[in-house]
Amino acid sequence: MQIANIFLAQFYNIILFISPDTGEKKDTLLSVEPGLIIWTILIFVLLVLILKKYAWKPLLDALSERERGIKDSIEKAEYLKQEAEKILEENKRMLAKADEESRKILNESKELASKMRNELMSKTNEDAAKLLKQAKSEIEREKVAALNSLKDEVADLVVKAAGKIIDENLNTDKQKKLIDNFINKIPQN
Repeated sequence: MQIANIFLAQFYNIILFISPDTGEKKDTLLSVEPGLIIWTILIFVLLVLILKKYAWKPLLDALSERERGIKDSIEKAEYLKQEAEKILEENKRMLAKADEESRKILNESKELASKMRNELMSKTNEDAAKLLKQAKSEIEREKVAALNSLKDEVADLVVKAAGKIIDENLNTDKQKKLIDNFINKIPQN
């Protein structure tokens, strides 16, 4: 309190020096009234004490709460950022894995298609060979049947021709046997 009195005395001297004392009392902005200064200081100190008791603590608590809220928000944002980065990395890994699997499936599909094509071509070639073999055997059978039919017809024609020429009645079985022997001696082409 003594420091305040010294400070006020010094302030009062400065104010007196600035304002000329003409004997008349003028109310100016820089005029000093010791009673007013004391009351102003007392009211100011009282106001500071009241504010300290009733306002400072709630203000400091509100500021502290706000600071904690901001700190928690920042920590939560950092945590969410880290989680987002983890998820992003996981997504990248999953995407790379899916890409690798799709390439693997594509390669397997190509290999399977190639294998199926080769099997199909092989089976087609085998079927074609079987059909060709069957066609050749069918042609051979038809050829043999045609030759046998031709032999029978030639034998019948020869028998008829011989029967007309000789005019003799020969045994038909005997004649066919003779003609078959004759035809078998002819080269087959």
